[in-house]
Amino acid sequence: MSVLHVARRLLPWGKGEDDDALLHAVAQGDKQALQALYRAYHPRLVRFLSRHLRREDLAEEVINDCFWVVWQQASQFRGGSRVSTWIFGIAYRLTLKALRDRGDEPLADPEGDDHHGACDTEGQREQQDWLSKGLATLTEEQRVALQLAYEQGLDMEEIAEVMACSVSAVKSRLFHARTKLRHVLPQIANPGKAA
Repeated sequence: MSVLHVARRLLPWGKGEDDDALLHAVAQGDKQALQALYRAYHPRLVRFLSRHLRREDLAEEVINDCFWVVWQQASQFRGGSRVSTWIFGIAYRLTLKALRDRGDEPLADPEGDDHHGACDTEGQREQQDWLSKGLATLTEEQRVALQLAYEQGLDMEEIAEVMACSVSAVKSRLFHARTKLRHVLPQIANPGKAA
């Protein structure tokens, strides 16, 4: 019985122990384990990348490149971080490379993002619009740090690893992002009362 089958029975998908078992199987050349990792991470990576890339096809290309790197380098993973941190780090670096290679600017809030479809009321849509406009005022590094912290649930050390910076840089980016949002969101919500 393969590691993939044992992992399916014993552990819920997307948990650290499961990811470790799957990555170990990938390192041994198990293509089914790679497919399982791909299926587990694809939705999260699409959400993460769609906030920074202009085109859906480019996001898919980055995800495919990311899993090519996972396939090639799985045996080099030493377990110094969670598998999810490692995968997001690869995807983040490939995204930066793709943007540099194409001369594109990252997006603050890409068109076609499905978060509007998830809002059931007009008030929720309006609130999401305010947040999107607020996020657009942040630097790319601040947006990525916020997204990794609040959407992906990574801790400071993991964010630092993904972004290839120090923990203090992550803390600074998060602090400045929250401070800026605290000031701009009320102005966006009530443009007539802006000072």
